[in-house]
Amino acid sequence: MNEEACRADVWLWRARFFKTRTLAANFIDEGRIRLTRVGFEGRIDKPARPVKVGDAVVFALGGKLIAVTVTALGERRGPPAEARTLYSPLEIYS
Repeated sequence: MNEEACRADVWLWRARFFKTRTLAANFIDEGRIRLTRVGFEGRIDKPARPVKVGDAVVFALGGKLIAVTVTALGERRGPPAEARTLYSPLEIYS
């Protein structure tokens, strides 16, 4: 696999937004994740779609809007402190 990209479900799991890859994949299958890359915005329609460093990912989870920029892809699902290094908050202006 390309080292500059990671499956969307794997990245969401590594970043600890979901407890399992299956939950992340189901969330993606429902069309609930938006991705912005180089000015192009769209929904991630399949769990295998790649996520790259610099992408903006936006979704609602548990009544909260989560908007982050991917800063790293990670190599494993580590502890929460390690997971927080995979993203940074995204400023949203409404």
